[in-house]
Amino acid sequence: MVTVVTKLVHYLHLSRRSGQYTMNHEDSKKTPDGAPFDRSGSQDSLDELSMDDYWKELENIHETRGNNHEEQEALVVKEPDEGELEEEWLKEAGLSNLFESTDDSLESMVFLSTLTRTQKAAVEKRVETVTQTMRKKNKQYQIPDVRDIFRLQCDSKGKVGDGSEPSTVRTYENKNETQDEAKGPKFSLGTDEQMSPLEDSRLSETAINLEISFSEQAANLKDSSVGKMCKGGGDDTLLPNFRLPKDKTGTTKIGDLAPQDMKKVYSLALIELTALYDILGTEFKQQKAAKIKTKDSGLFGVPLSVLLEQDQKKVPGTKTPLIFQKLISQIEESTLETEGLLRIPGVAARVKSLCQELEAKFYEGTFNWENVKQHDAASLLKLFIRELPQPLLTVEYLKAFQDVQNLPTKKQQLQALNLLVLLLPEANRDTLKVLLEFLQRVIEHRDKNKMTLKNVAMVMAPNLFTFRGFGSKTIEQSEFVMAAGTANVMRFMIQYQKLLWTIPKFIVDQVRKQNTESQKKEKKDKAMKKLLKKMAYDREKHEKQDKTPNDADVPQGVIRVQAPHLSKVSMAIQLTEELKAGDIVARFLSQKSGNVQTLKKEEVFLYEIGGNIGERCLDDDTYMNDLYQLNPNAEWVIKSKNS
Repeated sequence: MVTVVTKLVHYLHLSRRSGQYTMNHEDSKKTPDGAPFDRSGSQDSLDELSMDDYWKELENIHETRGNNHEEQEALVVKEPDEGELEEEWLKEAGLSNLFESTDDSLESMVFLSTLTRTQKAAVEKRVETVTQTMRKKNKQYQIPDVRDIFRLQCDSKGKVGDGSEPSTVRTYENKNETQDEAKGPKFSLGTDEQMSPLEDSRLSETAINLEISFSEQAANLKDSSVGKMCKGGGDDTLLPNFRLPKDKTGTTKIGDLAPQDMKKVYSLALIELTALYDILGTEFKQQKAAKIKTKDSGLFGVPLSVLLEQDQKKVPGTKTPLIFQKLISQIEESTLETEGLLRIPGVAARVKSLCQELEAKFYEGTFNWENVKQHDAASLLKLFIRELPQPLLTVEYLKAFQDVQNLPTKKQQLQALNLLVLLLPEANRDTLKVLLEFLQRVIEHRDKNKMTLKNVAMVMAPNLFTFRGFGSKTIEQSEFVMAAGTANVMRFMIQYQKLLWTIPKFIVDQVRKQNTESQKKEKKDKAMKKLLKKMAYDREKHEKQDKTPNDADVPQGVIRVQAPHLSKVSMAIQLTEELKAGDIVARFLSQKSGNVQTLKKEEVFLYEIGGNIGERCLDDDTYMNDLYQLNPNAEWVIKSKNS
């Protein structure tokens, strides 16, 4: 019997002979304005790409699944009820307490005060939907008017909030604040005044601006003539050479921030991604998977969280599954120069037998890896990825990853992918990072293995973007359409992986602003308690007396750096315009002593702790004077990342 995939392959060959492909994805027919959809990121690319690798890989996947009927049940995506999606969105964004009269709701007001215009509009849209749904269902909640939510946050700053001005145009502007913090840091939150479309385009089409909210950039470019940029076909060489302009206060990577700040990053990234999709007219919906019974032990078909839990008992601190690491190392131990690596499948019967043997012997340490051929190991690696009970890119965001192809420009596609990576759970993100780094190493040997970026993307896309239960009702249409976009999204993730693990500066600035506002709120709460106890005056007097000698300890323009694990545990550092974080670390490491273990330069980093940030690991190129101006109340500590 001819399979669906075989039909698709046959159809593909016929289409290629006629010189065109037929794509009928309902989401990509038109832009919101009714203009023809710009296919620069998908259709045009497909015309130049050989799709044979994609369809052959997809056929291999279907054959493998067809031979394993006894495996776990398929994952089913639930259709959410009216308003349920928005309620879940508010919960994920940390704003569900807007509907409750609690201290947490005041914390939400602080959070809202740091949002940009487009981010606020995205929140308002979801709150309006939830409010209407609650009224229909007669839920007994105190339902706030969406205008009141943003009026309250204005009132909390001492502004008059009469509701006469639509909240969608009320942007948070530092310049309008009466600042007792005049000497304090200023944060760029992406208001209209900060960037014109032409000004942004002059930065260069390949420069990624991380200082201005992506959705604000999109809003400013939407009606301008420079909105169409960075287009090209599917050839590797035509992908733009996107770059990040140097930030003097340091680039922040995933893993550099403390958990409490990363939680804020997640909420902001979700709101920002939603705002970006809203501005660009692409529907953003988080999917939800029905609960299914999964294996609680083993290797294949086991949830990532379960795998890591059992692996961390054997190797404390490991961030990716041990079997995943071993399969990659097994492929690399032979040689990455093998022609057709990843593309040529292993022998199906042998792969199935190896899979069963690994399940029984891997953790016992009795499995004989010498019997595993390279192509079989590659097939096992792909099997591991696609047999995860939930996809590596998660059920919640898989469709959003797929819909990246619908965004108008490659720069916006990259910005969306950046935000999506920030939204992935830590285990998924760490595993994806290791996979992408491995794929890049394969591509580096393309002269010998004939696996270019195009080929690798074609082979890997079906393994990351297809799983049972997702789009199965329209399998012939959806799988054919998915080939275009997912292969291109896969190329983007491999090509620009270093950029994707960067936390945009505007989000870090918003985190700083949240921390500052929360500290102000705590200060006010403490002051009120002091007033009630009739001790405010005395305490303030004592605090001022205590602060004076401490401030005199460190002269202006000098910071004190602590290094508890090094031989020189403390040092006063004079700031200069050119002094970098790496220079300070090098100065400490030059102080040798036999009493303390010597650490290598790549093992230790300077950390910014406290002030308006929880904790942040600094890259070596951070200009310390600029960062000090941004966070003058921080402490500076040198330590290893694992300490």
